[in-house]
Amino acid sequence: MEAMSRSSDLEYEIHNYLSSLERRKFLENEWDIAAFAIILTFVGTVLLLLLMVLIHCCCNCDAPRKSKISRRKVGIDNLAMEPFPSRGWRE
Repeated sequence: MEAMSRSSDLEYEIHNYLSSLERRKFLENEWDIAAFAIILTFVGTVLLLLLMVLIHCCCNCDAPRKSKISRRKVGIDNLAMEPFPSRGWRE
């Protein structure tokens, strides 16, 4: 009985979708518009990120690599982070 209900529900949804295609009314209610806006925003974000990656690859590949920047120590040494001497504590 439930399988008949599911098949009739599916048939109703397909008929509803095809009739909306015939009428050319794709965005009938507010939920359809909201879903379309969310999907469009997501696709636009992905395309923007791909464009940024392509620009980064095309513009930075020919640039000469910077030599490693020498870093000098700033501040004081934290002796608590240094390893213990090899002798041990009790001698």
